[in-house]
Amino acid sequence: MSPEPGPTPKHATQPSLRRAVTRWEIVGLSLNDVIGSGVYLLPAAAAALLGPASLWAVLLAGFAVLMLVLCFAEAGSHFDEPGSAYVYTREAFGDFVGFEVGWMTWLARIASVASLTNGMAQALTFLWPATAAGLPRLLAITLPLALIVWVNVTGVQYGARLSVGLTIAKLLPLLFFIAIGIWAVDWSLVFPMPTPDTAGLAEAAALLLFAYAGFENTAAAAGEFKNPRKDVPFALMTMIVVVTLIYTLVQLVALGTLPDLASRQEGAPLADAATLLVGAWAGLIMTAGAAISIGGNVGSSLLNGPRYLYALAKDGYGPRLLARVHTRYQTPWLAIVTQGVLTAILALSGSFTQLAMLSIVARLATYIGTAAAVPVLRRKHGGRREDAFVLPGGPVIPILALLLCLAFLASANMGNLIAGAIGLAVGLAIYFTRRSPAVPGGAA
Repeated sequence: MSPEPGPTPKHATQPSLRRAVTRWEIVGLSLNDVIGSGVYLLPAAAAALLGPASLWAVLLAGFAVLMLVLCFAEAGSHFDEPGSAYVYTREAFGDFVGFEVGWMTWLARIASVASLTNGMAQALTFLWPATAAGLPRLLAITLPLALIVWVNVTGVQYGARLSVGLTIAKLLPLLFFIAIGIWAVDWSLVFPMPTPDTAGLAEAAALLLFAYAGFENTAAAAGEFKNPRKDVPFALMTMIVVVTLIYTLVQLVALGTLPDLASRQEGAPLADAATLLVGAWAGLIMTAGAAISIGGNVGSSLLNGPRYLYALAKDGYGPRLLARVHTRYQTPWLAIVTQGVLTAILALSGSFTQLAMLSIVARLATYIGTAAAVPVLRRKHGGRREDAFVLPGGPVIPILALLLCLAFLASANMGNLIAGAIGLAVGLAIYFTRRSPAVPGGAA
Protein backbone atom coordinates (compact mmCIF):
# COMPACT_ATOMS: atom_id res chain seq x y z
CA MET A 1 0.00 0.00 0.00
CA SER A 2 1.28 3.45 -0.84
CA PRO A 3 0.54 6.42 1.39
CA GLU A 4 -0.31 8.36 -1.75
CA PRO A 5 -3.91 7.96 -2.96
CA GLY A 6 -4.09 6.01 -6.20
CA PRO A 7 -6.34 6.63 -9.18
CA THR A 8 -9.94 5.56 -8.98
CA PRO A 9 -10.64 2.49 -11.15
CA LYS A 10 -12.77 3.32 -14.14
CA HIS A 11 -15.09 0.42 -13.47
CA ALA A 12 -15.85 1.44 -9.90
CA THR A 13 -19.38 2.53 -9.18
CA GLN A 14 -18.69 3.27 -5.52
CA PRO A 15 -19.09 6.96 -4.62
CA SER A 16 -16.15 8.46 -2.75
CA LEU A 17 -16.01 9.93 0.72
CA ARG A 18 -16.31 13.69 0.84
CA ARG A 19 -13.43 15.74 2.27
CA ALA A 20 -15.29 18.37 4.28
CA VAL A 21 -13.83 18.54 7.81
CA THR A 22 -11.59 21.52 8.56
CA ARG A 23 -8.57 21.83 10.88
CA TRP A 24 -10.43 23.39 13.81
CA GLU A 25 -13.29 20.93 13.47
CA ILE A 26 -10.69 18.15 13.84
CA VAL A 27 -9.42 19.89 16.98
CA GLY A 28 -13.00 19.88 18.30
CA LEU A 29 -13.39 16.18 17.46
CA SER A 30 -10.14 15.35 19.26
CA LEU A 31 -11.14 17.28 22.39
CA ASN A 32 -14.58 15.68 22.32
CA ASP A 33 -13.03 12.21 22.15
CA VAL A 34 -10.91 12.77 25.25
CA ILE A 35 -12.93 15.03 27.55
CA GLY A 36 -15.90 12.99 28.68
CA SER A 37 -17.81 12.16 31.82
CA GLY A 38 -14.54 10.96 33.35
CA VAL A 39 -13.34 14.48 34.10
CA TYR A 40 -16.33 14.88 36.43
CA LEU A 41 -15.40 11.72 38.35
CA LEU A 42 -11.59 11.82 38.10
CA PRO A 43 -10.92 14.34 40.92
CA ALA A 44 -12.50 12.22 43.69
CA ALA A 45 -11.22 8.89 42.37
CA ALA A 46 -7.66 10.18 41.99
CA ALA A 47 -7.75 11.87 45.41
CA ALA A 48 -8.94 8.62 47.02
CA LEU A 49 -5.92 6.79 45.62
CA LEU A 50 -3.21 9.45 45.86
CA GLY A 51 -4.46 12.24 48.11
CA PRO A 52 -3.04 15.71 47.37
CA ALA A 53 -0.36 14.05 45.21
CA SER A 54 -3.15 13.44 42.67
CA LEU A 55 -2.64 17.02 41.44
CA TRP A 56 0.87 16.26 40.25
CA ALA A 57 -0.17 12.81 39.05
CA VAL A 58 -2.76 14.35 36.71
CA LEU A 59 -0.16 16.75 35.33
CA LEU A 60 2.51 14.05 34.91
CA ALA A 61 0.00 11.76 33.22
CA GLY A 62 -0.54 14.45 30.59
CA PHE A 63 3.20 14.55 29.88
CA ALA A 64 3.34 10.73 29.74
CA VAL A 65 0.42 10.49 27.32
CA LEU A 66 2.16 13.17 25.24
CA MET A 67 4.64 10.45 24.20
CA LEU A 68 1.77 8.43 22.72
CA VAL A 69 0.13 11.48 21.16
CA LEU A 70 3.40 12.36 19.41
CA CYS A 71 3.57 8.86 17.92
CA PHE A 72 0.04 9.21 16.53
CA ALA A 73 0.91 12.66 15.20
CA GLU A 74 3.89 11.39 13.20
CA ALA A 75 2.09 8.28 11.95
CA GLY A 76 -0.94 10.37 10.94
CA SER A 77 1.21 12.73 8.86
CA HIS A 78 1.88 9.91 6.36
CA PHE A 79 -1.73 9.06 5.50
CA ASP A 80 -4.95 10.62 4.28
CA GLU A 81 -7.22 7.56 4.46
CA PRO A 82 -9.59 6.47 7.25
CA GLY A 83 -8.64 3.92 9.89
CA SER A 84 -6.01 5.57 12.13
CA ALA A 85 -3.98 2.88 13.98
CA TYR A 86 -5.36 0.15 11.70
CA VAL A 87 -3.80 1.85 8.67
CA TYR A 88 -0.52 2.66 10.45
CA THR A 89 0.08 -0.89 11.69
CA ARG A 90 -1.11 -2.51 8.46
CA GLU A 91 1.41 -0.49 6.48
CA ALA A 92 4.22 -1.14 8.97
CA PHE A 93 3.69 -4.80 9.87
CA GLY A 94 1.33 -6.30 7.33
CA ASP A 95 -2.31 -7.28 7.09
CA PHE A 96 -2.57 -9.55 10.14
CA VAL A 97 -1.18 -7.13 12.74
CA GLY A 98 -3.08 -4.27 11.12
CA PHE A 99 -6.35 -6.18 11.26
CA GLU A 100 -5.95 -7.19 14.91
CA VAL A 101 -5.21 -3.59 15.91
CA GLY A 102 -8.15 -2.28 13.87
CA TRP A 103 -10.45 -4.93 15.29
CA MET A 104 -9.44 -4.24 18.91
CA THR A 105 -9.77 -0.49 18.36
CA TRP A 106 -13.30 -0.95 17.07
CA LEU A 107 -14.20 -3.20 20.02
CA ALA A 108 -13.01 -0.48 22.37
CA ARG A 109 -15.29 2.02 20.59
CA ILE A 110 -18.31 -0.29 20.90
CA ALA A 111 -17.67 -0.90 24.61
CA SER A 112 -17.14 2.77 25.32
CA VAL A 113 -20.22 4.12 23.57
CA ALA A 114 -22.47 1.35 24.99
CA SER A 115 -21.31 2.17 28.51
CA LEU A 116 -21.79 5.90 27.96
CA THR A 117 -25.26 5.46 26.47
CA ASN A 118 -26.36 3.34 29.39
CA GLY A 119 -24.84 5.92 31.73
CA MET A 120 -26.86 8.66 30.05
CA ALA A 121 -30.07 6.77 30.81
CA GLN A 122 -28.98 6.38 34.42
CA ALA A 123 -28.16 10.09 34.68
CA LEU A 124 -31.67 10.96 33.48
CA THR A 125 -33.15 9.16 36.49
CA PHE A 126 -32.35 12.33 38.47
CA LEU A 127 -34.99 14.15 36.43
CA TRP A 128 -37.14 11.21 35.34
CA PRO A 129 -36.82 8.21 37.72
CA ALA A 130 -38.77 5.96 35.34
CA THR A 131 -35.76 5.79 32.96
CA ALA A 132 -34.22 3.24 35.32
CA ALA A 133 -36.17 0.42 33.63
CA GLY A 134 -38.74 -0.60 31.04
CA LEU A 135 -39.96 1.47 28.11
CA PRO A 136 -38.62 4.80 29.44
CA ARG A 137 -35.12 3.31 29.64
CA LEU A 138 -35.50 1.93 26.11
CA LEU A 139 -36.48 5.39 24.85
CA ALA A 140 -33.71 7.14 26.83
CA ILE A 141 -31.12 4.92 25.15
CA THR A 142 -32.47 4.54 21.62
CA LEU A 143 -33.81 8.02 20.83
CA PRO A 144 -30.53 9.93 21.41
CA LEU A 145 -28.66 7.18 19.54
CA ALA A 146 -31.07 7.36 16.61
CA LEU A 147 -30.70 11.14 16.40
CA ILE A 148 -26.89 11.01 16.45
CA VAL A 149 -26.83 8.18 13.88
CA TRP A 150 -29.09 10.19 11.57
CA VAL A 151 -26.91 13.30 11.88
CA ASN A 152 -23.78 11.30 11.03
CA VAL A 153 -25.43 9.54 8.09
CA THR A 154 -26.55 12.83 6.51
CA GLY A 155 -22.99 14.11 6.27
CA VAL A 156 -19.62 13.98 8.02
CA GLN A 157 -19.61 17.77 8.20
CA TYR A 158 -22.87 17.75 10.16
CA GLY A 159 -21.51 15.05 12.47
CA ALA A 160 -18.28 17.00 12.97
CA ARG A 161 -20.17 20.22 13.67
CA LEU A 162 -22.42 18.44 16.17
CA SER A 163 -19.32 17.12 17.95
CA VAL A 164 -17.69 20.56 17.93
CA GLY A 165 -20.85 22.14 19.33
CA LEU A 166 -21.02 19.52 22.09
CA THR A 167 -17.31 20.07 22.79
CA ILE A 168 -17.89 23.79 23.37
CA ALA A 169 -20.93 23.02 25.51
CA LYS A 170 -18.97 20.59 27.68
CA LEU A 171 -15.96 22.91 28.05
CA LEU A 172 -17.97 25.90 29.27
CA PRO A 173 -19.04 24.33 32.62
CA LEU A 174 -15.46 23.20 33.28
CA LEU A 175 -14.09 26.67 32.56
CA PHE A 176 -16.85 28.11 34.76
CA PHE A 177 -15.84 25.74 37.57
CA ILE A 178 -12.18 26.76 37.27
CA ALA A 179 -13.03 30.47 37.13
CA ILE A 180 -15.20 30.46 40.28
CA GLY A 181 -12.99 28.07 42.22
CA ILE A 182 -9.41 29.09 41.56
CA TRP A 183 -9.77 32.12 43.86
CA ALA A 184 -11.30 30.05 46.65
CA VAL A 185 -8.64 27.33 46.84
CA ASP A 186 -7.51 26.55 50.38
CA TRP A 187 -3.82 25.89 49.73
CA SER A 188 -3.46 24.05 53.03
CA LEU A 189 -5.54 21.25 51.47
CA VAL A 190 -3.07 21.01 48.58
CA PHE A 191 0.28 21.57 50.32
CA PRO A 192 2.29 20.11 51.96
CA MET A 193 1.96 17.01 49.84
CA PRO A 194 2.41 13.71 51.74
CA THR A 195 3.88 10.66 50.06
CA PRO A 196 0.99 8.71 48.46
CA ASP A 197 0.21 5.11 49.33
CA THR A 198 2.13 2.96 46.82
CA ALA A 199 -0.56 0.26 47.01
CA GLY A 200 -2.83 2.37 44.83
CA LEU A 201 -0.27 3.44 42.24
CA ALA A 202 -1.13 0.78 39.62
CA GLU A 203 -4.87 1.50 39.85
CA ALA A 204 -4.21 5.24 39.75
CA ALA A 205 -1.99 4.85 36.68
CA ALA A 206 -4.74 2.99 34.80
CA LEU A 207 -7.32 5.57 35.88
CA LEU A 208 -5.20 8.48 34.68
CA LEU A 209 -4.22 6.85 31.39
CA PHE A 210 -7.82 6.25 30.41
CA ALA A 211 -8.88 9.70 31.54
CA TYR A 212 -6.66 10.90 28.70
CA ALA A 213 -7.71 8.14 26.27
CA GLY A 214 -9.66 8.75 23.07
CA PHE A 215 -7.06 10.70 21.11
CA GLU A 216 -6.29 7.56 19.10
CA ASN A 217 -9.56 8.09 17.22
CA THR A 218 -8.72 11.56 15.93
CA ALA A 219 -7.63 10.28 12.51
CA ALA A 220 -10.30 7.57 12.20
CA ALA A 221 -12.22 9.66 9.65
CA ALA A 222 -9.11 11.04 7.90
CA GLY A 223 -10.59 10.15 4.51
CA GLU A 224 -13.11 12.96 5.09
CA PHE A 225 -10.65 15.58 6.39
CA LYS A 226 -9.61 18.37 4.03
CA ASN A 227 -5.88 18.16 4.82
CA PRO A 228 -5.34 15.26 7.25
CA ARG A 229 -1.54 14.97 6.93
CA LYS A 230 -1.07 18.44 8.39
CA ASP A 231 -4.25 18.91 10.38
CA VAL A 232 -4.19 15.65 12.38
CA PRO A 233 -0.78 16.38 14.02
CA PHE A 234 -1.90 19.96 14.74
CA ALA A 235 -5.18 18.78 16.30
CA LEU A 236 -3.44 16.17 18.46
CA MET A 237 -0.87 18.62 19.81
CA THR A 238 -3.51 21.26 20.51
CA MET A 239 -5.71 18.69 22.23
CA ILE A 240 -3.09 17.35 24.66
CA VAL A 241 -2.10 20.88 25.78
CA VAL A 242 -5.73 21.94 26.37
CA VAL A 243 -6.76 18.70 28.08
CA THR A 244 -3.74 18.59 30.40
CA LEU A 245 -4.29 22.20 31.43
CA ILE A 246 -8.02 21.72 32.10
CA TYR A 247 -7.60 18.41 33.98
CA THR A 248 -4.86 19.86 36.19
CA LEU A 249 -6.81 23.02 37.05
CA VAL A 250 -10.00 21.06 37.74
CA GLN A 251 -8.07 18.74 40.07
CA LEU A 252 -6.53 21.74 41.84
CA VAL A 253 -9.88 23.47 42.42
CA ALA A 254 -11.57 20.25 43.57
CA LEU A 255 -8.74 19.45 46.00
CA GLY A 256 -8.61 22.98 47.32
CA THR A 257 -12.33 23.49 47.89
CA LEU A 258 -13.61 20.10 49.11
CA PRO A 259 -11.83 18.87 52.27
CA ASP A 260 -13.51 15.45 51.93
CA LEU A 261 -12.99 15.11 48.16
CA ALA A 262 -11.71 11.52 48.43
CA SER A 263 -14.97 10.38 50.04
CA ARG A 264 -17.18 11.66 47.20
CA GLN A 265 -16.46 8.95 44.60
CA GLU A 266 -20.08 7.81 44.49
CA GLY A 267 -21.49 11.30 44.03
CA ALA A 268 -20.84 14.32 41.85
CA PRO A 269 -17.76 16.04 43.31
CA LEU A 270 -17.61 18.93 40.86
CA ALA A 271 -21.31 19.69 41.30
CA ASP A 272 -20.84 19.50 45.08
CA ALA A 273 -17.90 21.91 44.93
CA ALA A 274 -19.74 24.35 42.65
CA THR A 275 -22.78 24.28 44.95
CA LEU A 276 -20.56 24.96 47.97
CA LEU A 277 -18.83 27.87 46.22
CA VAL A 278 -21.76 29.64 44.53
CA GLY A 279 -25.06 27.90 45.15
CA ALA A 280 -27.42 25.18 43.93
CA TRP A 281 -27.73 26.71 40.46
CA ALA A 282 -24.00 26.20 39.91
CA GLY A 283 -24.37 22.54 40.85
CA LEU A 284 -27.07 22.20 38.18
CA ILE A 285 -24.71 23.71 35.60
CA MET A 286 -22.07 21.10 36.44
CA THR A 287 -24.67 18.31 36.32
CA ALA A 288 -25.77 19.49 32.88
CA GLY A 289 -22.13 19.63 31.84
CA ALA A 290 -21.67 15.99 32.82
CA ALA A 291 -24.71 14.97 30.74
CA ILE A 292 -23.47 16.96 27.74
CA SER A 293 -20.04 15.35 28.10
CA ILE A 294 -21.62 11.92 27.82
CA GLY A 295 -23.63 13.00 24.78
CA GLY A 296 -20.53 14.50 23.22
CA ASN A 297 -18.55 11.27 23.61
CA VAL A 298 -21.41 9.26 22.12
CA GLY A 299 -21.60 11.63 19.14
CA SER A 300 -17.86 11.48 18.53
CA SER A 301 -17.77 7.69 18.88
CA LEU A 302 -20.57 7.33 16.34
CA LEU A 303 -18.57 9.48 13.94
CA ASN A 304 -15.21 7.73 14.42
CA GLY A 305 -16.18 4.13 15.22
CA PRO A 306 -17.94 3.35 11.91
CA ARG A 307 -14.84 4.49 9.99
CA TYR A 308 -12.96 1.51 11.42
CA LEU A 309 -15.75 -0.79 10.21
CA TYR A 310 -15.65 0.91 6.82
CA ALA A 311 -11.86 0.60 6.51
CA LEU A 312 -11.89 -3.06 7.57
CA ALA A 313 -14.76 -3.97 5.22
CA LYS A 314 -13.10 -2.13 2.35
CA ASP A 315 -10.03 -4.32 2.86
CA GLY A 316 -12.07 -7.54 2.79
CA TYR A 317 -12.95 -8.14 6.45
CA GLY A 318 -16.60 -8.59 7.30
CA PRO A 319 -19.66 -7.97 5.12
CA ARG A 320 -18.96 -6.07 1.90
CA LEU A 321 -22.02 -3.88 2.53
CA LEU A 322 -20.23 -2.13 5.40
CA ALA A 323 -17.90 -0.51 2.85
CA ARG A 324 -20.76 1.14 0.96
CA VAL A 325 -20.80 4.93 0.70
CA HIS A 326 -24.14 6.75 0.44
CA THR A 327 -24.56 8.19 -3.05
CA ARG A 328 -26.12 11.42 -1.76
CA TYR A 329 -24.50 12.02 1.62
CA GLN A 330 -21.09 10.47 0.80
CA THR A 331 -20.81 8.78 4.20
CA PRO A 332 -20.31 5.07 5.12
CA TRP A 333 -23.95 4.91 6.10
CA LEU A 334 -24.35 1.18 6.65
CA ALA A 335 -21.30 1.11 8.93
CA ILE A 336 -22.78 4.02 10.91
CA VAL A 337 -26.19 2.35 11.25
CA THR A 338 -24.55 -0.96 12.22
CA GLN A 339 -22.51 0.74 14.92
CA GLY A 340 -25.63 2.43 16.29
CA VAL A 341 -27.67 -0.79 16.35
CA LEU A 342 -24.92 -2.81 18.07
CA THR A 343 -24.44 -0.05 20.62
CA ALA A 344 -28.16 0.00 21.44
CA ILE A 345 -28.27 -3.79 21.85
CA LEU A 346 -25.27 -3.83 24.18
CA ALA A 347 -26.50 -0.89 26.23
CA LEU A 348 -30.00 -2.34 26.63
CA SER A 349 -28.82 -5.86 27.47
CA GLY A 350 -26.13 -4.80 29.89
CA SER A 351 -23.68 -7.21 28.25
CA PHE A 352 -21.43 -4.26 27.54
CA THR A 353 -19.98 -4.61 31.06
CA GLN A 354 -17.54 -7.33 30.01
CA LEU A 355 -16.68 -5.43 26.84
CA ALA A 356 -15.83 -2.42 28.97
CA MET A 357 -13.13 -4.57 30.60
CA LEU A 358 -11.92 -5.50 27.14
CA SER A 359 -11.52 -1.85 26.18
CA ILE A 360 -8.62 -1.44 28.60
CA VAL A 361 -6.39 -3.96 26.83
CA ALA A 362 -7.90 -3.07 23.45
CA ARG A 363 -6.71 0.52 23.75
CA LEU A 364 -3.23 -0.62 24.74
CA ALA A 365 -3.08 -2.81 21.62
CA THR A 366 -3.79 0.35 19.61
CA TYR A 367 -1.12 2.35 21.41
CA ILE A 368 1.56 -0.35 21.26
CA GLY A 369 0.92 -0.98 17.57
CA THR A 370 1.19 2.68 16.62
CA ALA A 371 4.28 3.41 18.74
CA ALA A 372 6.05 0.39 17.25
CA ALA A 373 4.97 1.40 13.74
CA VAL A 374 6.47 4.91 13.85
CA PRO A 375 10.14 3.96 13.20
CA VAL A 376 9.07 1.55 10.45
CA LEU A 377 6.88 4.15 8.73
CA ARG A 378 9.68 6.68 9.04
CA ARG A 379 12.04 4.36 7.13
CA LYS A 380 9.41 3.54 4.51
CA HIS A 381 7.88 6.93 3.87
CA GLY A 382 9.77 9.62 5.78
CA GLY A 383 11.91 10.52 2.81
CA ARG A 384 9.03 10.65 0.35
CA ARG A 385 7.32 13.69 1.81
CA GLU A 386 9.22 16.74 2.95
CA ASP A 387 6.20 17.98 4.91
CA ALA A 388 5.90 14.82 7.05
CA PHE A 389 5.86 15.44 10.81
CA VAL A 390 9.03 13.80 12.18
CA LEU A 391 9.67 13.47 15.91
CA PRO A 392 13.02 14.66 17.27
CA GLY A 393 15.42 12.24 18.94
CA GLY A 394 15.17 9.39 16.46
CA PRO A 395 13.60 6.32 18.13
CA VAL A 396 13.65 7.79 21.66
CA ILE A 397 10.01 8.93 21.84
CA PRO A 398 8.52 5.74 20.30
CA ILE A 399 10.63 3.65 22.71
CA LEU A 400 9.43 5.70 25.70
CA ALA A 401 5.84 5.32 24.49
CA LEU A 402 6.27 1.54 24.20
CA LEU A 403 7.75 1.30 27.70
CA LEU A 404 4.82 3.33 29.03
CA CYS A 405 2.33 0.97 27.37
CA LEU A 406 4.10 -2.12 28.70
CA ALA A 407 4.04 -0.65 32.21
CA PHE A 408 0.28 -0.09 31.96
CA LEU A 409 -0.21 -3.57 30.51
CA ALA A 410 1.70 -5.08 33.44
CA SER A 411 -0.68 -3.30 35.83
CA ALA A 412 -3.80 -4.79 34.19
CA ASN A 413 -5.66 -7.40 36.21
CA MET A 414 -6.24 -10.95 35.03
CA GLY A 415 -9.82 -10.21 33.98
CA ASN A 416 -8.61 -7.45 31.65
CA LEU A 417 -5.96 -9.74 30.13
CA ILE A 418 -8.40 -12.63 29.61
CA ALA A 419 -10.95 -10.32 27.98
CA GLY A 420 -8.20 -8.97 25.70
CA ALA A 421 -7.07 -12.48 24.76
CA ILE A 422 -10.66 -13.46 23.89
CA GLY A 423 -11.00 -10.36 21.71
CA LEU A 424 -7.77 -11.17 19.86
CA ALA A 425 -8.89 -14.79 19.37
CA VAL A 426 -12.21 -13.71 17.85
CA GLY A 427 -10.29 -11.34 15.60
CA LEU A 428 -8.04 -14.21 14.51
CA ALA A 429 -11.09 -16.22 13.41
CA ILE A 430 -12.47 -13.27 11.45
CA TYR A 431 -9.09 -12.63 9.82
CA PHE A 432 -9.01 -16.09 8.23
CA THR A 433 -12.44 -15.56 6.68
CA ARG A 434 -11.18 -12.56 4.71
CA ARG A 435 -12.57 -12.15 1.22
CA SER A 436 -10.71 -10.57 -1.66
CA PRO A 437 -10.67 -6.77 -1.32
CA ALA A 438 -12.72 -5.16 -4.03
CA VAL A 439 -14.49 -1.91 -4.75
CA PRO A 440 -18.09 -2.54 -3.70
CA GLY A 441 -20.62 -1.66 -6.30
CA GLY A 442 -24.14 -0.50 -6.06
CA ALA A 443 -25.78 2.59 -4.71
CA ALA A 444 -27.18 3.30 -1.33
